[in-house]
Amino acid sequence: MRNIWTLAKKEYKNYFNSPIAYIVGFVILLVLGIFFALNITYLTLNSYLSYGAAPDVGVVTGPFAFMLVLSTPALTMGLLADEKRMGTMELLMTAPLRDVELVVGKWLGAFLFMLTVMAITLIFPIMMFFLVYPGIDGGQVFGAYLGIMLITSAFLSIGVGISALFSNQLAAFFTTLITFIVLWWIIGFPANILPAGSDIFHYLDMQTHFYNSLNVGVIKLTDIIYFLSLTALGLFIGKSAVEMRRLQS
Repeated sequence: MRNIWTLAKKEYKNYFNSPIAYIVGFVILLVLGIFFALNITYLTLNSYLSYGAAPDVGVVTGPFAFMLVLSTPALTMGLLADEKRMGTMELLMTAPLRDVELVVGKWLGAFLFMLTVMAITLIFPIMMFFLVYPGIDGGQVFGAYLGIMLITSAFLSIGVGISALFSNQLAAFFTTLITFIVLWWIIGFPANILPAGSDIFHYLDMQTHFYNSLNVGVIKLTDIIYFLSLTALGLFIGKSAVEMRRLQS
């Protein structure tokens, strides 16, 4: 556990020396700020037509989840691929560090960075709380942000796993991005056209687990298990890739 935490802290600090991490954080906050401002302005100007409708945290967490699909690959593409490219992977393998500790430590460092970004975005629901009387639904805020954390955990672990398979950052980036697009958009399409067997595609569809339940404050065990299973799968892929490289060296 000490090795994992040491590596995670190192990776977390490295993000604050990386222009890519700053760009990712800035773009996420900028897009969420624009969505927040547009929704608040629209509802304010059209309050007499909205029949008492009030904004909820979904105006922030909805686009936040979408931004994770596009931005997370940039954060994970170099976590292990860059170690291979620079030849430092061999040094890590000779250190008193187990393969699973290496992969989990890299993932945890990235997760801590994204938690920092999430913490900054809490300014939006806090502002909503004071703008809406008698305040917004705290249960929905909790469920929506729990969903964002679970999506982030799954995406980062899959990204780390794919990064371990490549020595080229661009190859890792595009492979990760395509994987996320499949999980977020494409995998759910067959559920709308198949006369039978659509339940499995509904279950595999990430958007179903987030938008239909967590983002509206409904917390289901099946949704949590789904995202944690993806997290475990990504970490397992990364561990297996590192082990294969160790055997080949």
